[in-house]
Amino acid sequence: MSGASGTPYAASVLRALLGAGESVDLVVSRASRLTLLDETGISFRDAHWQEDLREWLARGADGKPGTFDADISAVRYWHAGDLAAGPSSGSYPSKGMLIVPASTACVAGVALGLSKDLLQRAASVTLKERRTLVVAVRETPLNGQTLRHLVALDDAGASVVPASPGFYSGATHIQDLVDFVAGRVLDAAGVEHGLYRRWKGEIGGGSRPPA
Repeated sequence: MSGASGTPYAASVLRALLGAGESVDLVVSRASRLTLLDETGISFRDAHWQEDLREWLARGADGKPGTFDADISAVRYWHAGDLAAGPSSGSYPSKGMLIVPASTACVAGVALGLSKDLLQRAASVTLKERRTLVVAVRETPLNGQTLRHLVALDDAGASVVPASPGFYSGATHIQDLVDFVAGRVLDAAGVEHGLYRRWKGEIGGGSRPPA
């Protein structure tokens, strides 16, 4: 997680990954902690990260408290400043990496190979090892510099998934729109989920399917 607005997207992705039986290496950037506090009121603390994570994942996109009963033992948390952490090395086993949400600063850092923190370093490792990297950029409008950085990431093999919800899946609640974006992120990573209703075509309509 980087510092862009959109922590509900990350929560939806995390819940779906755990629901799919995936293990997760979680990196929360310093800026993302501030965003999480602002958007949810939750202070993500290193010493109590499991407690804070469970409280966060229990929140819906509307911010209302709820319950989350899934086992989070499959989550391993790494401090963003720990450049000696497992994900900083190509020999550390990983299927790939999802940056959700991705700020423009994070996009720039990864595109330029800065590796200033664990998040950027892990992304650089993911690219050099030719593993799946999905970048869910959350910004609008996008200036030319950011667009060039996104093109560079695409050229390097990353999948750029803008946090742009679709409305054709029958969304009736803000959580539906959040889950749509999270689902598209997981689609790009090849993870099965049931977060949104997929397009099945229209009989005799001749219309083109949505993107």
